[in-house]
Amino acid sequence: MTHRDSPPRRPQLPTGWRRLAMRLPILLFRAGLGPLFGKRLLLLHHTGRVSGLDRRVVLEVVSHDPVGTSWTVASGFGQRADWYQNLREQPKTLIQVKNRPFAVTARFLPPDEGADIMAGYAQRRPRTARRLCAFMGLPVDGGEVSYREAGRAIPFVRLDAAVGHRQLGRSHA
Repeated sequence: MTHRDSPPRRPQLPTGWRRLAMRLPILLFRAGLGPLFGKRLLLLHHTGRVSGLDRRVVLEVVSHDPVGTSWTVASGFGQRADWYQNLREQPKTLIQVKNRPFAVTARFLPPDEGADIMAGYAQRRPRTARRLCAFMGLPVDGGEVSYREAGRAIPFVRLDAAVGHRQLGRSHA
């Protein structure tokens, strides 16, 4: 079986101080310090599929379309990530970019579109792309072909702003 045929391994969930460090950006967003992250990170609200409780996670923006107002994020923990599964159950949700809230609908992208996204991301952020692939157990040699293969294995989600409600609390004429 080649690396193309084998599914990526599921990264271990962080525990202890690493979990606290990964949750720190959520606290910063909640404290009104979202602008510290610029447009690179967003805060995603999602509803727990079992508990029904409001959950939050900070995700890196892989690509952003300012014209259509959409943000694309990747699930570094694969399709089994809680936020990913929760969006599958309830795709309409809220995000916060800097300190601006947006109503969005999640759209789960097909593998070929993920390949294009990952190839572009690897060009813009080669070190981060290598780390994401290593984290997920996906072999890459730094070439476009290997990033395209990795992009087919990584679940990507596009968060499209609601029509007519691009930013909550503001009207657009």
